[in-house]
Amino acid sequence: MTTTLNRPPTTDTPSTTVEARRRRDPKQALLTVITWILALGFFFPVLWMVLTAFKKENQAATDPPTFIFTPTLEQFQKVFDAGIGTPLLNSLFATIVSTILVLALGVPAAFALSLRPVRKTQDALFFFISTKMLPIVAAIIPLYVIVGRIGMLDNIWTLIILYTAMNLPIAVWMMRSFFLEVPGELLEAASIDGASLWTSVREVILPLISPGIAATALICVIFSWNEFFFAVTMTAVNAQTMPVFLTGFMSGEGLYWAQLSAASVLAALPVVICGWIAQNKLVRGLSFGAIK
Repeated sequence: MTTTLNRPPTTDTPSTTVEARRRRDPKQALLTVITWILALGFFFPVLWMVLTAFKKENQAATDPPTFIFTPTLEQFQKVFDAGIGTPLLNSLFATIVSTILVLALGVPAAFALSLRPVRKTQDALFFFISTKMLPIVAAIIPLYVIVGRIGMLDNIWTLIILYTAMNLPIAVWMMRSFFLEVPGELLEAASIDGASLWTSVREVILPLISPGIAATALICVIFSWNEFFFAVTMTAVNAQTMPVFLTGFMSGEGLYWAQLSAASVLAALPVVICGWIAQNKLVRGLSFGAIK
């Protein structure tokens, strides 16, 4: 008589099966290695900038590079002594105020062009995006003449107006795409319940597209914070921003690499912090409506 051994049923779940298959797939492993190499390649310049900011000036310019050194805050002290406070505050003020103005003007415009379309909607959209087709260098001379005639050169409000005009078309197009993902039946249901248009937008629509608004705001912040051409042309001392301030570390003797790295770390820090805080809403906003 033969006996049969009862083997216990396998307990592998689909997820573990897929994971084991991925581990056995050499192509997947190679793709993972390539991804890590590319990620480290993109991150290495940022890491090197941070490390250089904690070196002494003679260590920052050595060849071959110095990898083992004693960190110091000397360069950050020199940067603050050079007057980084005013450009930093100017950049913060211009970025925050211009972004608020862009959202205040862009949200009603995007709503009107999506859920409440008007005649010539496509013409209005084309006009918005056509303003981005003109190179800034082609408009800088008439803008400089106009700003000079009205006495607004080296004024932070000039940059705020220019940054608002620069970011508004992109913001309208982005937020319009988010508004289009909202079903129009929600407004109809709110209207039937007796809600006014303002109440419907404030209580129903805006909470739904808040990730999209956050993504739009962060992109406007990045564009305004990094803008250089308007700032270097329209400002001198009083309204100088961080990108213009960084050029001050270039001299006839060469570049002050350690001080420039320290100033660059301070310049990049606010945007990095904003992106880190809003990363969840940014991912949701940029993928809003991508999956039905």
